Amino acid sequence: MMEMQQFEGYAYVEGGVCAAKGFQANGLHCGLIENKDKNDLALVVSDSICNTAAVYTTNKVKGAPIIVTQKHLEEAKGKARAVIVNSKNANTCNADGEQKAQKMTELAAQELGISADLVLVASTGVIGVVLPIEPIENHIKELADGLSYNGNAKAVNAIMTTDTVPKEAAVKFMIGGTTCTLGGMAKGSGMIHPNMATTLNFVTTDVNISTSLIQKALSEVTKITYNCLSIDGDTSTNDMVCVMANGMAGNARITEEDTDYEVFKQALYIVMMNMTRMLAKDGEGATKLIECTVSEAENLDTAITVAKSVIHSSLFKCAVFGEDANWGRILCAMGYAEADFDINKVNVDLASSKGVLPVCRNGAGVAFSEEFAKEVLAEDEIFVNISLQAGDAEAKAWGCDLTYDYVKINGDYRS
Repeated sequence: MMEMQQFEGYAYVEGGVCAAKGFQANGLHCGLIENKDKNDLALVVSDSICNTAAVYTTNKVKGAPIIVTQKHLEEAKGKARAVIVNSKNANTCNADGEQKAQKMTELAAQELGISADLVLVASTGVIGVVLPIEPIENHIKELADGLSYNGNAKAVNAIMTTDTVPKEAAVKFMIGGTTCTLGGMAKGSGMIHPNMATTLNFVTTDVNISTSLIQKALSEVTKITYNCLSIDGDTSTNDMVCVMANGMAGNARITEEDTDYEVFKQALYIVMMNMTRMLAKDGEGATKLIECTVSEAENLDTAITVAKSVIHSSLFKCAVFGEDANWGRILCAMGYAEADFDINKVNVDLASSKGVLPVCRNGAGVAFSEEFAKEVLAEDEIFVNISLQAGDAEAKAWGCDLTYDYVKINGDYRS
């Protein structure tokens, strides 16, 4: 299990998307996939209308569910009550895709007794295969009837594709003397690359906050979490992150960028950062999580750009898989990053639970023990710490090693 960083004033709790007050979820096997032990359809519902914000893939080819979700949020003026999700089929590049995505929201709305424009929809899986609506139609009543305040595990199982482990995180915290909760679930192992909303991610909270401030916080936090994640360099067509806030905690409504807003934004960061790390560690075929921290940068964008360039380097990812301290590949990746810095000031350390291995000082290599390097890189969480010695800005990026199994998984993905 991955160790979670502790943050003062925030306590990790169980429950994922059901951790916050007033949220129910369920997941079941409707028949989109052959394995009857694996869920493939999920529903998350709030007891009351939520202020809702979302960010989406930047891929020019967008899945039909993305288009329908965007339309519904516009029609409902940033309000939502539920989200329905299926795996196995992305419902993308299909002539009837939007019709099917809309039908999914209507089916859920009918069972919940709400307007269809209050239902968001997401799909993940194979692109270019027509989505059969009948299995969803035949199981929607069972899905809705089985909603539970403890149904998060069934829901997260339903959104997994090549994921090997479920990905959930939630925290409790105080806003103005009121206990609040924020939690989420995520899926994704491959087709993950920066500058997007990266994978399917659903966040729920009982904080009372305006839609505009949720959107602002989500966009800013996405920039330093999900958009700093790269598994394989492929930007998916269906990626989405949405945040639903029902206000049921009862805190004074947050309408300004004040202290309460900063507390909420930090909670969002903690949950999204942890799910980002989970996504990186469970990359397709991965054996190691790579976390790159760039510190002492002139500005945040420089730190982000450099960190992402290192994480995205296929050569460096291969070196990590081979447990080879080939630090030259780090500097190579930094060198083609579109950022200004002085290579003669760059310091680089490789680290893990076994210790810290300095490999570069002021742009030049330093002597190190190959035996100790092997010990450090043999662990399953590898940290690349880079100092640019140019300022106070810092950013992190996350990825994984590139293994033989990645090719195998994607060579027979449709089967």
